Formats: sequence, structure tokens, C-alpha cells
Amino acid sequence: MEFDISYTSKEITPWGGVVFLNQMLQKMDFRKLIDLNPHLPLPGSNRGYKTSTIIEGFIASIWCGANRFLHTEVTRHDTALGKIFGWQRTPGQDTYKRFFGKFTQSTNLAVSDYFYSWIFDNVKFDHFTLDIDSSVMTRSGVVHC
Repeated sequence: MEFDISYTSKEITPWGGVVFLNQMLQKMDFRKLIDLNPHLPLPGSNRGYKTSTIIEGFIASIWCGANRFLHTEVTRHDTALGKIFGWQRTPGQDTYKRFFGKFTQSTNLAVSDYFYSWIFDNVKFDHFTLDIDSSVMTRSGVVHC
């Protein structure tokens, strides 16, 4: 297998797979879904990030392996990643901490209810059952008589 190796002035990212994440979020119309959620905290500054940018940035950081707020700084400085998602600026750890710090128990419930309602309204769960026939349990060896 031969590869051509050359230099480029284009921005590159080690997380090229996020293109597929971005495509999935676009097909879901995720930004619109976020923008229509009345329960999400809004930025308190005129220089604040859009709520959709904060949430998308956080999801992309997790997708790229972040498991602490500090790890989001790696994706923050990846300009190619920002271009893939169309962000003017990419949020960093302090933005995420402030944003999630605004959540209360009632906010959590309202936001999760909003997103779960969307999931159950849009994902077709046809031909699935939540109950199990007892004969299935005995055939699998779960129930012993």
C-alpha cells in the first residue's frame, strides 16, 4: 500500500470521525432541538456562547475522549474541529463549568423530560415488548422449579 505524504496549509484534526457525529446531529436537527428547549440556561453575557455551541462542544469533547472538564481544552484549541461544526469560537472548561453550574434538580428534570420526550416521539419502537413470557425465562434457565 502506497501513500503520498505531503505538507498542507489546511487545518487538520486527529478527530476526523467527528464529521460523522456532526452529520448525525444535523440529521436530528439537534441545534433546533436545543434552541427550542425553554428549560436550558441562557448565557448571561453578550459575549456568551450559544447554548447549542456549548452542548455540541461538550458532546464533541466527550466523543474525543474527554472525561474531565480540563480535557475539553484539547478540543477547544482544535480549529479544524470548530470548522467542522461551524462554531465561531469553541468553549473551554470554564464555560462548561459555569453552564452546568446553573442546573438545579428541577432544571435537570425539565431538560431530561424534554429530550426524552423527543426521543420517544421520534424513535419508532414498533414491535418491542416490555414484558417477558415466563416460558422464555424457563428456557433460558433463569427460573428453576
